[in-house]
Amino acid sequence: MSTASTSPSAPLPKSVADLESVADGANYSPHSVLGFHPHVDSDVATIRVRRPLADEVVIVTADGEFPATHEHAGIWYAVVPSDQADYRIRTRYGIDASESDDPYRHLPTIGELDQHLIREGRHEQLWQVLGANVKTFPSALGDVTGTAFAVWAPNAQAVRVVGDFNGWDGRSHAMRSLGNSGVWELFIPDVGAGQRYKFQLRHPDGYWREKADPLAKGTEVPPATASVIVDSRHEWHDEKWLKQRAKTDPHTGAMSVYEVHLGSWRPGLGYRELATELRDYVVEMGYTHVEFLPVAEHPFGGSWGYQVTGYYAPTSRFGTADDFKFLVDSLHQAGIGVILDWVPAHFPKDEWALARFDGTPLYEHPDPLLGEHPDWGTYIFNFGRNEVRNFLVANATYWLEEFHIDALRVDAVASMLYLDYSREAGQWRPNQYGGRENLDAIAFLQEANATAYRRNPGIMMIAEESTAWPGVTSPTSAGGLGFGLKWNMGWMNDTLRYMAESPVNRRYHHGEITFSMVYAYSERYVLPISHDEVVHGKGSLLRKMPGDDWQQHAQVRALFTYQWSHPGKQLTFMGTEFAQGTEWNESAPLDWYVLDYPAHRGTRECVKKLNEVYRSHSALWGLDHDPAGFQWIEAADGDHNTLSYVRRDADGNELIAVINFAGVPHEGYRLGVPQAGNWREIFNSDDMTFGGSGVVNGAALASEDVPWHGREQSIVLRVPPLGGLFLVREAD
Repeated sequence: MSTASTSPSAPLPKSVADLESVADGANYSPHSVLGFHPHVDSDVATIRVRRPLADEVVIVTADGEFPATHEHAGIWYAVVPSDQADYRIRTRYGIDASESDDPYRHLPTIGELDQHLIREGRHEQLWQVLGANVKTFPSALGDVTGTAFAVWAPNAQAVRVVGDFNGWDGRSHAMRSLGNSGVWELFIPDVGAGQRYKFQLRHPDGYWREKADPLAKGTEVPPATASVIVDSRHEWHDEKWLKQRAKTDPHTGAMSVYEVHLGSWRPGLGYRELATELRDYVVEMGYTHVEFLPVAEHPFGGSWGYQVTGYYAPTSRFGTADDFKFLVDSLHQAGIGVILDWVPAHFPKDEWALARFDGTPLYEHPDPLLGEHPDWGTYIFNFGRNEVRNFLVANATYWLEEFHIDALRVDAVASMLYLDYSREAGQWRPNQYGGRENLDAIAFLQEANATAYRRNPGIMMIAEESTAWPGVTSPTSAGGLGFGLKWNMGWMNDTLRYMAESPVNRRYHHGEITFSMVYAYSERYVLPISHDEVVHGKGSLLRKMPGDDWQQHAQVRALFTYQWSHPGKQLTFMGTEFAQGTEWNESAPLDWYVLDYPAHRGTRECVKKLNEVYRSHSALWGLDHDPAGFQWIEAADGDHNTLSYVRRDADGNELIAVINFAGVPHEGYRLGVPQAGNWREIFNSDDMTFGGSGVVNGAALASEDVPWHGREQSIVLRVPPLGGLFLVREAD
């Protein structure tokens, strides 16, 4: 059934069914009914608008006003000259009248090329076309500013935008389908930053469900779940940092990382307060980088950010997206790099978020043997689907480019690589070659890494990968995963297991503390003592050490001395730098009060000094990934629980490290040295300033013509109990 005839004064005909579905906001192509539609072979056009319960509707153009006629179920029409495509709508309800632009007169904000790239999974700036993007368009009646909404939901029957601007009634803002791209789009004038919204999708079962925007750039503060429109106004001031970053290779530079959980470092601080307090603390301590546990929005604080629902939105718990940019900017201006934990391995099943987004397994793999994680109760992304891979690859690019992040640490890489990860026989499905490798996940990681490095010179991609998967840090061109660095979980496990032994038993475990050098150059490593080691009943780093309180502090200092001088970059979790005694609790502040006690202050001063020495001596980092940068002096002195080795840089500068994990000092300890001359102690973890016993070498140590440790020259020194020291050769 159609409306009136197509005479010049009559509207273009539309069926009652079309009008009904548009009135209900359930039409997949509302722009085919609403908006401006020229008549064929005529100089007039039909304008239809949806204004239910209105008493009067008038179409206002630059050349005049055209009263509209109610047609059906709140749909009004007017026939206007065909050159009046730029118009406004004046609507009167009782005595109140208002004038507004029409969403349905605007062309799609997503072009054919964008749609093609989305289908192919190659849109590297996806956030600029999907989600909610504030835009301004020229108009004869005045420029129009509003928000372009777009969402990928190929299996939805209809999609609407609901929010503060329409009383959360989506019938007035139905989106149009852009065909086989699976994208739905609508530009809504006069809607802008700070307003809340969601997408309302009609699933294949016919029911409407509200979903947060997968590409929302802002959110409500949890537990509220609406998305928030963001229009960034931050002006960056880190040009010097970025310019220098692009000219250097960060993988070979100094890298001492302070890992931070923003919510518990100093509870109550927002991004802008942290931009002062955290920045000043990190600078004072001498770290080169901070690493944030995941900042992307997550509903459950107890997940520490590792169950993400808003991949493109910094959590609103601490402020806005611009506030987070301010924090990064402030750190850069102070010379501090920023690493961000990134979680593409899995996502939670919250029904208002990504899970079954359009009523089907869209972001997650449809096969439960591939799409669900048994340990974490989460979904696993369908890495083989173009649009899903694009969603994640572009997300990495987004954080690096929009927030100037210097590195992404990719969480749980092993869970992506193996089809049988944490699964028993019969709970996983082999790949096409019968193997257990997840070929789609491998291809995704390679693409994410290659894209990140290509687009952003000077950044780093860092893998948290806990197995012996080969080539994690090999280039993708050689079949590797393409990461720049990998967390050395083997070093961490062996070291902490060794340290847990009583000093009198350590001689029987000496191989655990030296084994890391067998494979130290198989990948490019970061040595982590992370949040995972001080939570869930594992106790604090301090209380992992045997002995009394003094011995425990001494061993923490010795461990750090070993870590800072071992090949590879280093990372420690907040609180360990002052030897917090209690296990970390994400809902409580760090135990800052313990700094009232000399032992804890001393440990912090030790870390501060280590960072100072580390940054000023390139022998400790210049050849981290090159065997030429390390040489054992004595690896087999298990009877003394002692290690000694040389670190050197590309210019031949050398530093000797001696670490004693025994509970007694070694007086008169003879040590072979690589060169004749005077060797000066520049650091000793047993210094009384740090709370040590004062077994130090105050004067320079002259080498003697006494062959030792396979070297022609040697020195005699004091080696502190449960401590370590660094020596450098004085200039002639």
